[in-house]
Amino acid sequence: MAVRPFIPYDDRRLHRPAEPVEAITETVRMIWDDMIETMDAMPGVGLAAPQIGIMMRLAVVDASEKRGQAVRMANPEVLHASIQMRKHDEASPNLPGVFAPIERPRAVTVRFLNEDGEMEDRDFVGLWATSVQHQIDHLNGKVYVDHLSPLRRKMLVQKSKKLHKS
Repeated sequence: MAVRPFIPYDDRRLHRPAEPVEAITETVRMIWDDMIETMDAMPGVGLAAPQIGIMMRLAVVDASEKRGQAVRMANPEVLHASIQMRKHDEASPNLPGVFAPIERPRAVTVRFLNEDGEMEDRDFVGLWATSVQHQIDHLNGKVYVDHLSPLRRKMLVQKSKKLHKS
């Protein structure tokens, strides 16, 4: 297992959809392991493969109190979203040093290929639901700032660049 580096916000891979996963292989399992280690090192509650430059529809989420409860997902898709919304400050290591409140459905039912290679439908609520939706956005080529007005997005991107000049 290894902590992987994050690609920068300007990298084109963050802004295009990832490729579907055909099967759960040993390579996929190794990528998931690295993703969990990378997520825990942030620390964060979720990570999508494109954030570390891997263009596969893979995500991990762990919004548990004590950690170690990561859900590994391939090809996740929202089947149902609650009408009730929840606002949460979201951030991304691909755009370090900034965050913004984003409103998303409070609960979602998600279908995904699990670590055993089986289709699974699972309900996520609260921070779990927020993180799953955030990761699915990444898999679809969207970053949380895409939910903001163009002016607010531009301001956050510029602020992040100023904070983290190379």
